[in-house]
Amino acid sequence: MFAISGKPVQQSVGETIQVLAGRLGTAQLLEDRRASIAGIRSLAKQYPASVASSALRGLIAGLSKDGEDVDTVKVTLETLLMLFNPEENSPEASEELALWIADEFTQRQENINLLLDFLDTSDFYSRLYSLQLLSAILASRTERTEECIFTAPLGISRLVAVLDDKRDAIRNEGLSLLTYLTPSSTELQKRVAFEDAFERIFNIIKSEGSLVHGDRIVEDCLILLANLLRFNVSNQSFFREAGCVPKVARLLNDTLREQGNEPEVAEWAKLQRNRNIYALLAVLRLFLVTGGVGTQANQASFWQHGVLNQVLQLAFTRTTEIQIKAEALTTCADLIRGNASIQEQFAQLKVTSVLDEPLDEGHQAIQQNGIPQVYVIDGLLDLTLSVPLLTAFDSRLAACECIKAYFYSHPVIRKHFLRRAIEGHASGADETANVLTTLLQPLDSHVSVDPYRSWFAAVILFHLIFEDANGKSLAMSVTEGDASQGEEEVTCIQTLTENLLNGIQKTFDERVLVSYLMLLCGWLFEDPDGVNDFLGEGSNIQSLVQTVLRPPGDGTIVQGLCAMLLGIVYEFSTKDSPVPRATIHPILASQMGRDQYIDRLTKFRSHPLVRDFEVLPQKLGAAASGGLPDVFFDKTFVDFVKDNFSRLLRAIDRDPGMEIPVIANGVQKGISREMVDSLRSQLEEKDKALQKSEEELLSLSRQLGQEQADHRRAKETSAIELGRIKQVNEALHHHHEEDMNKLRVEQSRMAQDHQRQLEHVQKTAEANADRTRKRMEAEIADLQKHLSKVEADLAKANKNHVLDLQTAHDEYTANKIAQEARLQRAEEKAKEFEAQSTAANAKASKAELSLAEKEKEKESVQGELDDLLMVFSDLEAKVSKYKEKLKALGEAITDDEEEDEDEDDVD
Repeated sequence: MFAISGKPVQQSVGETIQVLAGRLGTAQLLEDRRASIAGIRSLAKQYPASVASSALRGLIAGLSKDGEDVDTVKVTLETLLMLFNPEENSPEASEELALWIADEFTQRQENINLLLDFLDTSDFYSRLYSLQLLSAILASRTERTEECIFTAPLGISRLVAVLDDKRDAIRNEGLSLLTYLTPSSTELQKRVAFEDAFERIFNIIKSEGSLVHGDRIVEDCLILLANLLRFNVSNQSFFREAGCVPKVARLLNDTLREQGNEPEVAEWAKLQRNRNIYALLAVLRLFLVTGGVGTQANQASFWQHGVLNQVLQLAFTRTTEIQIKAEALTTCADLIRGNASIQEQFAQLKVTSVLDEPLDEGHQAIQQNGIPQVYVIDGLLDLTLSVPLLTAFDSRLAACECIKAYFYSHPVIRKHFLRRAIEGHASGADETANVLTTLLQPLDSHVSVDPYRSWFAAVILFHLIFEDANGKSLAMSVTEGDASQGEEEVTCIQTLTENLLNGIQKTFDERVLVSYLMLLCGWLFEDPDGVNDFLGEGSNIQSLVQTVLRPPGDGTIVQGLCAMLLGIVYEFSTKDSPVPRATIHPILASQMGRDQYIDRLTKFRSHPLVRDFEVLPQKLGAAASGGLPDVFFDKTFVDFVKDNFSRLLRAIDRDPGMEIPVIANGVQKGISREMVDSLRSQLEEKDKALQKSEEELLSLSRQLGQEQADHRRAKETSAIELGRIKQVNEALHHHHEEDMNKLRVEQSRMAQDHQRQLEHVQKTAEANADRTRKRMEAEIADLQKHLSKVEADLAKANKNHVLDLQTAHDEYTANKIAQEARLQRAEEKAKEFEAQSTAANAKASKAELSLAEKEKEKESVQGELDDLLMVFSDLEAKVSKYKEKLKALGEAITDDEEEDEDEDDVD
């Protein structure tokens, strides 16, 4: 027997993994490969990096090779999932490992296709684990995984079809994967939606108990629904056309019915119900983005199917949680904002009163479940202004938003609302929900109990008059005091200012002071009439200046707003104001000081509540326990401050003699500096045009003088020439007479035989004289004609010298065009000749190539002939040798045999 000399060598983990990984590729039997995978799985959680580096590709290849064996697929997918989720205490666990594994899958499209193929199987684990693995890959490499799934054949269809799986685990996993797949990609959202995803989602919600009884899966369905609809106009339109709005209405209707009849439920169930309702309201708000392309159509569809009324009833149901009420009211605001038709019909709806208790049986006609009904605007005002509970703040703020949305961009409703408030205030009735009455009554102890009552009233009135000259004018008609009874009439603006200054003096809550300051700043901006009303009480300026000059402390917001109000008053004051601009400027510049003014405004602008307003939560939940929320400003006012901050910062540097132009109701108030600049610009342009005209006139005058001088010279030359011609004519006549006299003398002296010669000479002289006279007369006529032509040309030149230049220019242009045409024709002929030359060269080249080919063929044939001749020579030599051998052997050879042999050899 053999003795064992020592202990066997133990194999390291890395070596074990390498051995198991090697067997994946070499093992011939399926059982052996499955056993190797099981061994790798036992090490995957503790040593994920080692397993991934050695066996990852083998595992993926095994999914393709052994994909039909469910047991092998199950253990392989489990192993791959373990690599994405290793043990926390594993020394090899890292985020980079998950990225590396995800890259291995996504860099090859067929790997993702392989996982999607398992969704077609009915095996539980194959479907579940492949979905989980896709989710893990998606979490690590989101964009690349989205691309692979989008590209895969029927990839989206397979994923959406998982929602129909009756097994909750698989369906929920598919829902989760689709949720993580669709938050940002518009194309993926469309593909998922058009695979009938909306119908499947609503089926799941219904099967799981709807909003009231549904668990977390209902909330997940609504989250997926939100992903498919967010900023996707196409899917929103498809949602409406697919008949999904009535399904939303049924969900809300079931919720209202169940809330009224349900018994006491567990706290966790109530919490999940609220989450479900909140999620559905959030989905509705995705359809209602202000200014969105499809918002108007979405609003009309929700109104048509009663969704608006159901959301409104949900907000005013007393069993509804405060946060749900707030979200429902915010949704109502979005449902009506900017839609004139719905805004006009909205006021006719009725809701449950938030103030009155159930009435007796004699008033059942106006009750619902024993609670009186009121019109929605009255109900919203009651909730906003008359519910002092701190816990109700979020719902009050949302109700305020709903009121603002009611008259948003609707001048008629805005005017009607303001007129109703004015009439209610003037009637003296005890209207606790009247915004004017709330603001104009003296500040007392109730302010400390509910500072937001004044704040909400100021915000509503701010929106009623902001950037609306008619609204400001209507509000200015409100006065306090009866002049007929000897009482002093105090205007609305002066009453508001008095309440503000009293609140500053008594150090009321900043929220109250901010509300009055917001209202006054928005009212007086670009309103000289309002500024004059404010300046009717001269002490207002001094009181605000003293507030600004207080030592800086916690009053940064109030001091900054007071400085802003002073800047607005000075910016839009005039020389005719009760306190003129020239008087206000020294007060601001000397008593308050430019540096103090700029410092207060700058600190206010940089205050976190103003600077970070857009990102700060305007809710009660952000406040300290038991404290008031840090809600000081309205969004529109913050936008107003940020838009006009630089202008107000420079207001104190404005010259008192320069007023700001303001146009209200089509009437301009103040001096328009823009008009002055425009007139100055027009004057400069006219001066330039006049100077240019004078220069042109001077040039034409010089040209006319030159032409007149030329005319005078031509006229003088013509006169001299005419005088010379007259002298010549007179000389000719004189010579003619002398010749005649000489002829007469000679006639008297010469004999009768010279008569013929004399007559001949006489006729010749007369003919010469006549020709000379005619020539002279023709020359005179030509000179006179030339003189007339010169005078006409000069007159024509004086009238239209530019026309001659234009004619010359036209002739030059015509000649130039003709030359260019001739040049173009020459170029075309040259190109044609060049093309012909090129074609001839091509033909020559082709002929040369053909000749070369024929030469080559000739040489080839000649070579073949030479070869045949050589063969014949060899045959003849062989025949001669054979004959000699036969002769040597004694055989006799005849000539015929020789010829036959020769023929045979040739054959």
